[in-house]
Amino acid sequence: MDADRFGVLYDRYTAKVFQKCVGMTHDRDLAKDLTHDIFLKVFTSLSKFDHRSKFGTWLYSITYNYCLDQLRKSKRKQEDDIDEERGPSEHPEDAFEEQLLALRSERLLQVLEQVDPGDRAMLLMKYQDDLSVKEIQDILGLSESAVKMRMLRARERALQAYHQLYREDA
Repeated sequence: MDADRFGVLYDRYTAKVFQKCVGMTHDRDLAKDLTHDIFLKVFTSLSKFDHRSKFGTWLYSITYNYCLDQLRKSKRKQEDDIDEERGPSEHPEDAFEEQLLALRSERLLQVLEQVDPGDRAMLLMKYQDDLSVKEIQDILGLSESAVKMRMLRARERALQAYHQLYREDA
């Protein structure tokens, strides 16, 4: 692919990739770096695009996976730096989508920062990006039932985080 054609793709998708990176990292400077890295990766991997899905879906998958990998690396580094041990503190409870959607928006960001990056990404794909189960399935390469189960667990953990942060409202 020549640079001009790649430039067209970059111009068309850079804002979407950047917004997805900001949504996942909550850091505009880091999102700029990740966006740049993602487009380098796309440029070098373009021959692997097999046209079975839309280009945007393929790019979204790369963006999602790259951001998630970077968040996990960052989290591991922080845990290694702090060198603290965590005990199990999760209590199983029923979670319903309505409860998650009822959270006040000002508290939702705090809750999303408390959950695992994978859970955060699943919730953002569903509720921010308004992706269907099928689209998430294509992006993650999972079965429909696996996507639904991961989404259910992500909602449960988000509600647990909410109840831990805001016990007086529970």
